[in-house]
Amino acid sequence: MIQVLSAGKAVPDNLGTMSQTDQAPLQHTSFYHFVQLDDADGVVEVVRELVQPLTGSVLVAEEGISGALAGSPNQLDTFEHALRHDPRLNQAFADMPFKRSHCSTKPFWKVRVHRKREIVALGLPGVTGAMPDRSQGNHLSPQQWRELIAQDNVVVIDNRNSFEFRLGRFQNAIDPNIDNFRDFPHYVQSHAEQWKAEGKRVAMYCTGGIRCEKTAPWMQQFGLDVYQLDGGIMNYFQSLPDANKDWQGECFVFDNRVAVDTRLNETSTTVDQVYNDSPDELWRLERAHRLDSVTPKAERVKPDPKGD
Repeated sequence: MIQVLSAGKAVPDNLGTMSQTDQAPLQHTSFYHFVQLDDADGVVEVVRELVQPLTGSVLVAEEGISGALAGSPNQLDTFEHALRHDPRLNQAFADMPFKRSHCSTKPFWKVRVHRKREIVALGLPGVTGAMPDRSQGNHLSPQQWRELIAQDNVVVIDNRNSFEFRLGRFQNAIDPNIDNFRDFPHYVQSHAEQWKAEGKRVAMYCTGGIRCEKTAPWMQQFGLDVYQLDGGIMNYFQSLPDANKDWQGECFVFDNRVAVDTRLNETSTTVDQVYNDSPDELWRLERAHRLDSVTPKAERVKPDPKGD
């Protein structure tokens, strides 16, 4: 159980300031950490102070924290250090990893910190990612993941939305054909007996690891041998220079950059190339167009003539 210390306590002076010139390079950081928070409201207040002057969003719930932010490298260094070491947070996020990538497009226009019931909404009563023993999740390093998915007795499940799967995926991965994460439990329940009968191990991945972190322990109740890619696709790209050997296409990111390649570089892909005209995806496309209306991505990011 993590309890926030008094919100009035000052941040140590050695954390420095976040002021940077507009010419500073822009980077994106993503993070999550499942941990039981006794005072989630108090965490919200502290994080709202720490995110200034970044852009992006952070979700805080009793089960932990999740966020995606953008700023200069120094600004992100300062924020990440503060989130790990600010005494008001009582070391709740001391060992939380962060995944960085570069930006050609400004990913976000404002910054928000939200108080939520869940940092990833699965909608199953009593199911939380804040496990007493993290080893229950069968986390695999990128290299271990590469070795596992090359084996024949493994079913590789993409734990993302279908439009993300279409844009890019691991070789031999299966698309559960879901439009909402809350539909994923039904997919698992309807296939669990078949996977067991076939002697299949289940290898599961998502963008940053957060969906798998929450569902893997729950899936084990069906007698499944479940493994997840630790840190998700972003960690795989960050860790393996030759990630393109196992990955086909690009990886969708939920911000104005739209997609990145296996080197974590923003691609020229636009939202019109991502979504189709189904009801679920059409509203996503309309929303993306509104967000993109200030400075269209196509005017900022030109395709690489070499195709890299």
